Amino acid sequence: MSTNKSEGPGPIDQGRRSVIRAAGAATLSGIAASTLSPTSSIGAEASSSRSNANVNDGTLGSRLQGMQHFGLTVQDMDRAFEFYTEVLGGTEVMRDGDFHGEPIHNTILTDQEIIAKQNEIDPRTIGVPDLRDGTQRLDVRFVQFDNMALELLQYREADKSAGSGSWAEPRDHMSPAYPRSMHICFHIRDDVDFGKFISDLEAECERRGMAQVKANRVVTVTSEEQRKAAPMSANANRIKEGKSNGWTLMYCKGPEGEQLEFVQAIDPVRQTFAEAREARRRMPGAG
Repeated sequence: MSTNKSEGPGPIDQGRRSVIRAAGAATLSGIAASTLSPTSSIGAEASSSRSNANVNDGTLGSRLQGMQHFGLTVQDMDRAFEFYTEVLGGTEVMRDGDFHGEPIHNTILTDQEIIAKQNEIDPRTIGVPDLRDGTQRLDVRFVQFDNMALELLQYREADKSAGSGSWAEPRDHMSPAYPRSMHICFHIRDDVDFGKFISDLEAECERRGMAQVKANRVVTVTSEEQRKAAPMSANANRIKEGKSNGWTLMYCKGPEGEQLEFVQAIDPVRQTFAEAREARRRMPGAG
């Protein structure tokens, strides 16, 4: 059975259509030029074949192009998309959806189905939707930031519209100390007041009704009232010694309860990262 999907949940705006048309025209021009070139045939193909052989014989790491995106499964797609675009300023790359069918079901969920079978339990009880028969569907949206892309995923009932609520209830336990937990880290500019950024972030999300967006504090608090009443100076954990000297951070929950981190990295820790990037750039085979 082939993977089924819709033509896409939303129209593409005129500006994006222009960019896509321009990219398509450039691609077609390149194809036409290579087709018309009398010297493009056997020599180029042989060279490409040798190059591919060298790449495929290299280490696994040498065959990578870095990280492509972080993924986050959400309960409310529209709310999450609003947060990552309108609040944090990401831009939409694309959206796609209504994914269902045997290939996509098996691609994502085989390991969990095997666990359910081994334990003789209903797969739904461990969060396995039925994409195979289409009872549930998968929608995705990609959001671009300067140095990373974020994929938002939502599994919904087939009879619900894209952007509606999730098929499954969210997990209650979201401590970052749980093994397999992940987080998304955003890099704040050097000239930004870190404490004020956190304060403004919470205020903006409260205005939008995103009650889950809460940052921790450096000082000890034992209630939500105390957390909110803490001084702005408690919004930033500034590390001033050791290997992390120059690193400022704060952990914060996002609108879905997901774990976020916001950081600044100034010297000397910034130089440590810069040297590591340069060393990697000089490695044989680095792009």
